[in-house]
Amino acid sequence: MIDWKTMKDLHSTKRLEKIIGQWYGLDVLFIDHQGRAQLVHESEYGFKSPFFKIQMSHSFGREWLDADVEKVYEKFQSGSEKHFEFDAFFPGTFGFAHSVEVDGEFCGAILAYPYFKETTTSSEQKQVIDRLIEMGVEHDDAKVAVEKVKKFTGRFYGEMKDLVSIVADEVGTFHEEISKRESRILDLNSEVGNKYRYHNIIGKSKKMQAVYHLLSKVANSESTIMISGENGTGKEMVAKAVHYNSPRKDSVFVAVNCSAFNDNLLDSELFGHVKGAFTGAVKDKKGFFEVANGGTLFLDEIGDTSPSMQVKLLRILQEGTFMPVGATQPRKVNVRVVCATNRNLKEMIAKGEFREDLYYRINVINVNLPALRERPEDIPVLMDFFLQKKCEEAGLPLKTFSKKCLEKMMDHTWPGNVRELQNEVERLVVLAGEDKNITPDLLSSRVLESTGGLSQSHASAGGGAFLKGVNTQGSLKDALEELEILMIREGLKRTGFNKSKLAKELGISRAGLIMKVEKYGLDKRAAAAKKAAGE
Repeated sequence: MIDWKTMKDLHSTKRLEKIIGQWYGLDVLFIDHQGRAQLVHESEYGFKSPFFKIQMSHSFGREWLDADVEKVYEKFQSGSEKHFEFDAFFPGTFGFAHSVEVDGEFCGAILAYPYFKETTTSSEQKQVIDRLIEMGVEHDDAKVAVEKVKKFTGRFYGEMKDLVSIVADEVGTFHEEISKRESRILDLNSEVGNKYRYHNIIGKSKKMQAVYHLLSKVANSESTIMISGENGTGKEMVAKAVHYNSPRKDSVFVAVNCSAFNDNLLDSELFGHVKGAFTGAVKDKKGFFEVANGGTLFLDEIGDTSPSMQVKLLRILQEGTFMPVGATQPRKVNVRVVCATNRNLKEMIAKGEFREDLYYRINVINVNLPALRERPEDIPVLMDFFLQKKCEEAGLPLKTFSKKCLEKMMDHTWPGNVRELQNEVERLVVLAGEDKNITPDLLSSRVLESTGGLSQSHASAGGGAFLKGVNTQGSLKDALEELEILMIREGLKRTGFNKSKLAKELGISRAGLIMKVEKYGLDKRAAAAKKAAGE
């Protein structure tokens, strides 16, 4: 849609409008793509034509104008003409209309009127005066207004048409340039946004950027992909990203959790069965491999499959054939397989629990998803994404996290990874109710407990020695803060001020540790700089 206010305010448009008004005594009107007159009362110079000024001051003036506009719009819609002359509401008066087009599509029109033709007689002019008087206009005003309406000869008519067409072209060209610029801005925003996400996977950390880079390289291949990572890291989302960025994106994507079925049931679910194969098999049933033919099959928790199932999986991966339960003839499919597991398959191979040949067949491309605690810089990005999503779903104004709430969320180790974080954010939105700010008192006990107490590693490694230096009198809050300062100070000394190493020892994020170091003034380098400056 054209922004007509911007178009009317263009220097070139104003200049042309002024010329048309001063030289020809015509008013220039802008009509939008739906046939509505725009900015009729917003001309910087007022109405140019005394006739049009009287018309628009009448109580029915806008209705008369709308009748002309509707007539012009209908003619543009029903014909292929780009410009034409039309009979105005008052018999004997005329106007000129020129369409505004962008990429060959009608986007509006420019109108210039009213005027008389060169052939208009004095008698016809008097009829217009009489009509205005009938409608309540004073005789002298009507006479002056009609006398000011110009008669157009051939030369002047041609010049006027050229000027109106220039206005129409100027509007169309400028709108096209604006549209191109906005499109480019959207493209650039998309490029910037894509740095933080791949399909529906979100994260700006270096580890996630490496994952995106790998996925972009393997998505178009037909290689089998193994996705490894803890529960809740988003393995299925990665599988979907691979599918929907591959040549198979228009075919089906099927996800199966292998640990959700016992061995016999999984056999039937994956490969299907024929009628009568077992009690209850009353008809043929397609398995997931056959359903996913031409598309992608995601086998989650493949490490939980039995040795006999692993043999069948190896066969279909190598040869593309399988045998439904109870069938006597093999069937062939074309399926891209993406696998995932949270188990250490190499350890399982050493124990004889997983076939080595199957491991190498499914592990052609390995995508390792980092745990959330290994990419703490992604926590705020994910929090904002889940917050906006939940607020939109609930029809609530966008909420914000308080600084203290964010700090505690950053300190939590998120054993449930992204899934746990999403659940926590959704919970906070619900508990916050109408409050715009989300405060730390709403956090779940598991988050509060993991950020407020002594880490397990320190409790089991001589943590009691620290308590000797802590004042056990007074409030618990003060004692915990004193313990926190002591642990961080001693830890910084022990690690040579390696904050990444200490954060890992303490079980908190590096960003959370930095916040605490700044809060308690424990950075020796910052203190030394202040001392050197004489503060």
